[in-house]
Amino acid sequence: MAENNPLEDEPFSYRKYKNGNVSISWNKREVKILKGKNAERFLLQITDKTESEQQLVMAKITGNFKRGNEREGKIKGR
Repeated sequence: MAENNPLEDEPFSYRKYKNGNVSISWNKREVKILKGKNAERFLLQITDKTESEQQLVMAKITGNFKRGNEREGKIKGR
């Protein structure tokens, strides 16, 4: 696994079902199921994106991996 970029190994994948649901997997383990409008929105988000961009979208949706844009917590007293 790449230390600097955990998404480099492309750990995420997705599968669309006939009923419109989308299953997102991480290292071949299902971690999230999107239904209805959420599934449609996801499919629109990943259309015409590169594989690495799709990996980032799936990481954000599932809440996995830091993306470098998290805010630091405020320290009281400063």
